[in-house]
Formats: sequence, structure tokens, C-alpha cells
Amino acid sequence: MYAFEYHRPATVKEAASLLRKNANAKVLAGGQSLIPTLKLRLARPTALIDLGDIDELRGIALEGAVLSIGATARHAEVAASKDVMIGIPALAKLADGIGDRQVRNQGTLGGALANNDPAADYPAAVLGLGATIHTNKREIGADRFFTGMYETALKPGEIVTRVTFPLPKRAAYVKFRNPASRYAIVGVFLSEGAGNVRVAIAGAANCVFRATEMEKRLTEKFAPEAVAKVRVPADRLNSDIHASAEYRSHLITVMAQRAVAAALSGK
Repeated sequence: MYAFEYHRPATVKEAASLLRKNANAKVLAGGQSLIPTLKLRLARPTALIDLGDIDELRGIALEGAVLSIGATARHAEVAASKDVMIGIPALAKLADGIGDRQVRNQGTLGGALANNDPAADYPAAVLGLGATIHTNKREIGADRFFTGMYETALKPGEIVTRVTFPLPKRAAYVKFRNPASRYAIVGVFLSEGAGNVRVAIAGAANCVFRATEMEKRLTEKFAPEAVAKVRVPADRLNSDIHASAEYRSHLITVMAQRAVAAALSGK
């Protein structure tokens, strides 16, 4: 580690002001990705701006046909929330499967989205549900938010404040996880809404993406067999020590069928 300034603002406005004054500052939410990065000296900010005291970034609420979750909601809070379990049970299940207990009790929704790890679970849920990311400056649709590996549409000085999820008719998330880290080697989040289906894939490529051919087939017939022969080309996917691109292509189809079955069964 090395020397840096530490700030703990009480409002989003104060946090944004500190960001403007410190061009090389980093925002700290749960710290489950940032702290290891600092320890490895892969990031050397001049200041850390801790969002932990900002009340307006907290809270989970089911408001009509929309589920609203504050950016600093912990994964464990999302998993245990009655509003989430009533509105989008698949999202509660996803949150309960992230990392281990320490990660779930420290990691936050906003931090996971801003970090945009290719194998993280929340980006798949946000994209698969067509959620909206709210910041201190604007609203960003899920289809425009994730732009590349560890990259998002967030601009300098922009802070995620809340995410709103439209309630689906049904949804499910299934992942083939790394047994050590629990990151998704392949994860599939799908939802069925008013006349359309969204399918988001995590872990397989450099960034979460939508499987449009699967969406088309499932819109026509929402059943596992509808995607049994759909393959995402391997040349779009990652190969590493955990799985080849060809194996990930196979896993996407398998996980998608399981996700459809889970959505239909309500499990």
C-alpha cells in the first residue's frame, strides 16, 4: 500500500465535489475489487472517496412495477430483501450466490456495476432485465452501460446512485461457476417481459452481452428446447485456464436451457 487521502462524504453532492477536485481519486463502495487492486499496486489513486456514510445511496423498495435498489446495497441485503424476493426472486437468488459471506456482506450493487468484471453476476441481471442505472448526472439504460472489459459508460465524476429494475413476468439466473472464486465461467440471466425475452451472458466474453438469437427463439416459444440448437460462435468468446472458447459456447446453450426450465418452474 502507499499514502493517499481518505474522504468519507455525507452526501452524493459532496462526493462529486471531491471527485472534481481529485482527478486521480477512486470511489470506494464495498472495496471487494478495489482493495485487492490497491494491494497489488495495480491502481495508485491520490485519494479514496468512501461512499459508506451516504444515506441516499441505500435502500431497497418495490414501487408498483419497478424494483429500486440503492447503489450501496450489499449483496447480502439484496439476497435477504422481501421486496426483491417478491418482485424478482431470480435477483435475490443471484445475489445469494455471489462470492462468499465476506464478499456478500461487503460488496455492493453499484460497485459491481461500475467495476464491470466480465465474470461478475450483477451485470448479467441488469442487462437481462433491461434495468436503468441512475447516476448523479443522468439515467443510463442497461444496453448502453456496459462498453467493454472493466469499462462502462460512466464519465469522470459520475457516481452510480440507484438501479431500477422493471418487474418481469418470470426470470432466472443459472451459472457454471469457478469452484474457488464462484465467479461465472458462464452465467445466463434471462427474463420474459411484455411480449419480449432478454438473455444476457456473463463470464464467456470480455464483457456481458445479449444473446439475440436465443431471445428471438424464446420469444417465439418459451421452452428449453427452443434454444437447444442455438450456439454463440466460439470466436466471440474467451479461452483461459478455466475453459476454452468452444467449451464456453457449449456451456451457454446448456445454461440457457437450464435457465428457461428454472424460470418456468419458478425456482
